[in-house]
Amino acid sequence: MILADKIIELRKKAGMSQEELAEKLGVSRQSVSKWESMQATPDLNRILKMSEIFGVSTDFLLKDEIDLVKHEQTESAEVFADETEPPLTHVSMQEVNEYLSNIPKSAFLIASGVALCILSPVSAILFDFLFDSPLEDLGAVFMFIFIAGAVGLFIYAGSLVKKFEYLKHECLDTEYGVDGMVKDKKNQYQPKHTLNIIIGVICCILSVTPPIVLDIVADNLDEIGAVMLFVLIAFGVFSIVKTGIINNSFDVILEKENYSRTKKIKILEKKEKSDAVVGVYWLIVVALYLGLSFTTMRWDRTWIIYPVAGVLTPVVAIVSTKLTSK
Repeated sequence: MILADKIIELRKKAGMSQEELAEKLGVSRQSVSKWESMQATPDLNRILKMSEIFGVSTDFLLKDEIDLVKHEQTESAEVFADETEPPLTHVSMQEVNEYLSNIPKSAFLIASGVALCILSPVSAILFDFLFDSPLEDLGAVFMFIFIAGAVGLFIYAGSLVKKFEYLKHECLDTEYGVDGMVKDKKNQYQPKHTLNIIIGVICCILSVTPPIVLDIVADNLDEIGAVMLFVLIAFGVFSIVKTGIINNSFDVILEKENYSRTKKIKILEKKEKSDAVVGVYWLIVVALYLGLSFTTMRWDRTWIIYPVAGVLTPVVAIVSTKLTSK
């Protein structure tokens, strides 16, 4: 049971209205309303005051896993120990709500971009089927337009959640009530997530049927069958990608699965080691460039070392990450 539900249940059990509770706590009725609707979280002083008003422990109010039925009243509050070694980043209820509200928009744009990339060959197929040269060459133009549009969607989608990237990489200290609220939202979304995965998988499996059927029906409809194949795959992948991003957003806040603290710490350690290796790599590149340049005095040619080294940098980073992780 989350804090918001506990406040509602305790207030009703005590026969209080929101106005009466607000008066006892020295806040406005709107504040109590926001607490109960999970739009905000009371500060520690208000929680302490509520524990006195309702005759419950702060332990009960703050711990989501303790239900009212199981709760045994106590006057002492436990101190919550931090089990993680790295520093924690505080995350408020407002930040989490803003993040979760932006994720569906970003997910839709990213999934649309992926679908556009999959659909990009369709224009070339249709122009080749409908028109003769030179109009058929316009299909390639539209293919690149599709890809350019997809890149634009990716960039805009990234801008919507860019300021929340730290949630994926840093260990989080979420405000009281956040975990319970996110768990509720995730549980409510699970049926929809499962349905979208099923639809996506079915579309991908059935995508091979239009070319087969049309090839049996007529010899000159191969292009149409290919178009339908791409359309079904694009729709299926769109459904899977969109729901996957939304479902993962809950794990980001809850620090579950790929976003657990253990994995974050390991990734951070690997990145630090990899950055050190890349730094040494570039020192060697600079030394090599200067050595060859002064030795040969062919500055007009030795510059090629830099672009080659730049292309190889990602390879060095990946290899160093693999080696240091062993």
